[in-house]
Amino acid sequence: MAPVLEKQLPGAADNNNEDEEGQNLWTEILSEVSTTSSSKLPSGKNILLFGEDGSGKTALMAKLQGTDHNKRGRGLEYLYLNVHDEDIDDLTRCSVWILDGDLYHKGLLKFAVSPQSLPNCLAVFVADMSRPWTIMESLQKWASVLRDHVDKLKIPPEDIREMEQNMVKAFQEYTEPEDAAQSSPQRRAPTAGEDEAVVLPLGESTLTHNLGIPVLIVCTKCDAVGVLEKEHDFRDEHFDFIQSNVRRFCLQYGAGLIYTSVKEEKNLDLLYKYIVHKMYDFKFTSPALVVEKDAVFIPCGWDNEKKIAILHENLTTVRPDDPFEDFITMPPVRKLVHDKEINAEDEQVFLMKQQSLLSKQPATPTRGATESPGRTSSGSPRPAGRAGQPNMTSGSPMAAVKKPDPNMKAGAANEGVLANFFNSLLSKKTGSPGSPGSPGSPGSGAVGAGVQGSAKKTGQKPGLTDVQAELDRMTRKQDSMVSANNVPPPPGNEA
Repeated sequence: MAPVLEKQLPGAADNNNEDEEGQNLWTEILSEVSTTSSSKLPSGKNILLFGEDGSGKTALMAKLQGTDHNKRGRGLEYLYLNVHDEDIDDLTRCSVWILDGDLYHKGLLKFAVSPQSLPNCLAVFVADMSRPWTIMESLQKWASVLRDHVDKLKIPPEDIREMEQNMVKAFQEYTEPEDAAQSSPQRRAPTAGEDEAVVLPLGESTLTHNLGIPVLIVCTKCDAVGVLEKEHDFRDEHFDFIQSNVRRFCLQYGAGLIYTSVKEEKNLDLLYKYIVHKMYDFKFTSPALVVEKDAVFIPCGWDNEKKIAILHENLTTVRPDDPFEDFITMPPVRKLVHDKEINAEDEQVFLMKQQSLLSKQPATPTRGATESPGRTSSGSPRPAGRAGQPNMTSGSPMAAVKKPDPNMKAGAANEGVLANFFNSLLSKKTGSPGSPGSPGSPGSGAVGAGVQGSAKKTGQKPGLTDVQAELDRMTRKQDSMVSANNVPPPPGNEA
């Protein structure tokens, strides 16, 4: 009996094909989702920022964040960085914890770093280049703070050992960006005719203070290099010595080093790219920069003791092992005068002091006593003579004027002449007999009439012009006045 062939309906075959295509589509979608989920940016990454007050920690992170605010936080400040992966179009946030510069707040680290979050942390130590004499002390202090906090977390020793090994591996696997496409992550050396992956040993001073997490040293305010050269006499030798000490510190902690300036926006893009490279494994192709003294960049794993020794060739007045604080010293502080407040002394206290000083000084003789020793105690300008004897020179004021001593200075002689002249004028008011101002003296009427006449004409008191006119008139009549006053003494008074 011939086999009976079953006839398939055309609709059944089409349904089978559709089921297979649907299955394949779902397989592709599931595989794509699984691939995408594994390539997504990880969350929960943290940046720990340490540094002194005023070193520019907040301003630096605000600039990387894309904002320009300069508000200083207190205690433990929180910021975040937006991280965007353009290849997979994924966005995540990286937390930034900024610790206050006061050691009193170091206990707040427990809110930022826990045993679970420590492996996802990056430690950033900020050094202020505008105050280079504080750099090494600041780095040592904040590294010690972080080390003490990590020890208090009580992480199992095997976990700590694994984190330290990861740091050593990352340091050893560094390759130059230009050689990255041609070489494997590990450094290789040919042995026995075949290539074997050999990890080069670390130097004696490399990773001796392994914290188990990546470390980055950021020197801020590098635009102050010019100010240090002009105002504080810093030379290239000083900056080489600073860089040498900072790079040796970086070797101990396996850290990278970068010089930045927010004011001049120097190396800020490079800093952001290096941070996301260390935390999210982004591709990084920038080489080390050691030519410019204010724009240094040294990635983790590039440096070693031989490269640092190149800086020591330029040191002439200092040795590489000299204490940092002995060569990089703080300049003397210049005090401004207007900053000092001056308090005025009380008026009464000042007057009492002056009174006490004046009372201690010896009494000085008056000018009249020194220049007119012939004056009597009664104040009369006439010299003392015998009773009843008229003064021969009392009729003329010019006769009372003494001739100046040729040995005296011109100013002193003029003062003496003027003083004697005015003393003789005062004799007019005393009414003494024989004086030009007395009623019975010869020539007094003419003098008085001349002075009063001139005063009436001008409407003012006799001034210096009237006095000069009278002097001239008296000079012309001197001989006649002397002869009129030269009266012989009575007979009984002759010698």
